[in-house]
Amino acid sequence: MDLDAVRTFAAAADAGQFREAAAELAITQQAVSKRIAALERDLGVRLFTRTARGAELTIDGQAFLPHARELLRAAERAAASVRPGHRPLRVDVIASRVAPSGLMRAFHRAHPEIELDVVMLWDIERAVAALRSGEIDASFRAVAPPGRPLPDGIRSVRVLDEPLQLLTGPAHALAGARSVPLARLAGHRIWMPGIVPGTEWAAYYDDLVAQFGLTIEATGPNFGSDALLDTVADTPALATFMGEQTRLVWPAGHGLRRIPVTDPTPVYPHSLLWHRDNPHPALAALRSHLATTPATPTGPDAAHTWTPGWALPAPLAARDLVA
Repeated sequence: MDLDAVRTFAAAADAGQFREAAAELAITQQAVSKRIAALERDLGVRLFTRTARGAELTIDGQAFLPHARELLRAAERAAASVRPGHRPLRVDVIASRVAPSGLMRAFHRAHPEIELDVVMLWDIERAVAALRSGEIDASFRAVAPPGRPLPDGIRSVRVLDEPLQLLTGPAHALAGARSVPLARLAGHRIWMPGIVPGTEWAAYYDDLVAQFGLTIEATGPNFGSDALLDTVADTPALATFMGEQTRLVWPAGHGLRRIPVTDPTPVYPHSLLWHRDNPHPALAALRSHLATTPATPTGPDAAHTWTPGWALPAPLAARDLVA
């Protein structure tokens, strides 16, 4: 059904004259007549009766009018649902307990007026496809592993370097250390069943292992972080890596230790990805907010960090985020 014809019918019904409806719609009176006639042919009924005073609705016209108004309201709601700024900002944070989720919580606290829709997409190919299609507005990722450049139109900027920590149970040989040099971890079993081949974090840990001679085991099913913590707490020979900002809760009896890694501190490079043609106004607000968030670690070891060579450089200034 032609919505322009439905809109013309409703205007003529309100005005009671085709001439006034034409003036309201900024079209000719002849165009009004043609649209009404076409609508009547589609419906198979007469909608108006011409009188000396103008045009009056027939019984069929009166029956159709409330439905015509609902059609026009539905069309406006449909258009508004995709109009920039009239739908939630959709952002991929990968998982609920990791650093990007914390960044988005901070953004929500700073901008409670912006409606958010937070999603969790596992792999970068799925996230990039969603950015290109407009399914999401932004994604947090580590970019770009060798041989996997971002496609044209996808922009990125590094927003957070998150230090890794060693997580051990109370009986682990390093449990009492206040910090541990990265080289000292050679020979220790680091268990990370959540590493999935082909993901950006798999590429990150592959480079970490190759450069520092570590032993990272990804064997066994991944039953989630709770099961991982249970196993590490009960197994003196196992440890695991966790991001400094990863939110963890464990039973008091586990006695787990989070130990800073130094000399150098391995940091995970989180970047924000978005499509250059995305018009959502809240996307600019998100980039501006992240520009005020410290992107790199602070403290005595802040200058002595490690990231893989393929990681895009950290932003030199806040303007890199908002440009």
